[in-house]
Amino acid sequence: MIEEVGWDHLVRAGGDLSFLIFRVLDMKGRVHVMEIQLDKAYPRVPPMDVPYIFNLKWSMNSRLKNLVQQFEKHLEKLQGFWSTLDEIDRSLQIVDSKQASRAIPSRQIHVGNDCFIILFIDINDPRSLPECRFMGLGNTVNSLRKTWKRNVDKWERDKAFLENLECLLNTQLPRLADEETNNHLDECGICYAQYLPIGDELGPQTGSATDYTCENNSCSKAFHSMCLVDWLRSITTTRQSFNVLFGNCPYCSEPIAVKINATKN
Repeated sequence: MIEEVGWDHLVRAGGDLSFLIFRVLDMKGRVHVMEIQLDKAYPRVPPMDVPYIFNLKWSMNSRLKNLVQQFEKHLEKLQGFWSTLDEIDRSLQIVDSKQASRAIPSRQIHVGNDCFIILFIDINDPRSLPECRFMGLGNTVNSLRKTWKRNVDKWERDKAFLENLECLLNTQLPRLADEETNNHLDECGICYAQYLPIGDELGPQTGSATDYTCENNSCSKAFHSMCLVDWLRSITTTRQSFNVLFGNCPYCSEPIAVKINATKN
């Protein structure tokens, strides 16, 4: 059943195949992780814990490949929403940016003078006027709130989101520094997390940040060595010499090599 989906999409699997984790790319190249839990009665019952806001159609004749295809269709509906989030995340100063997720339709943004706004993006209509909440010092916040209400009719759906936002607030918002931009984009290209989970089973790598980067300058995708080792081991074309695995980058297909026992320096 995994062959139908593709071993190159498999990130991790339980030893008893009680769960499977697949990596799925959407049409914009964004990585999404799909975790599937298989009941003992599978395939008579559908997989559990599929992504939320996802109406699964399942029958006795359904296979995992059908599930992944439905998930991909679901991703297509969210492209505009994620593009709006990406525009915000890559440009503005986000509070707790490490906690920002594509599953969360809100962003808290620093607007200067110890003031913040929380934007709530409409998942189904991301180019529409977002709900907005102001936080910070009284006089400054009151001024921003009044400016927002006065200009609210100026929001135009065909304008860029940031252009609309600055028009309504009548100010240029603080931009993300280059160093912060680089840190923000350091999520692992396989598990889509910046840090590995904390737990004894990961040994010295517990909680580690990404520690491997594709050497192809046009790619430069970051990975956890542990995730990359697991992924390469699932590919039949991967070669091993001593404690080094040789294969291809999951994104650009350029040759890569990673130590099996690699740990964070």
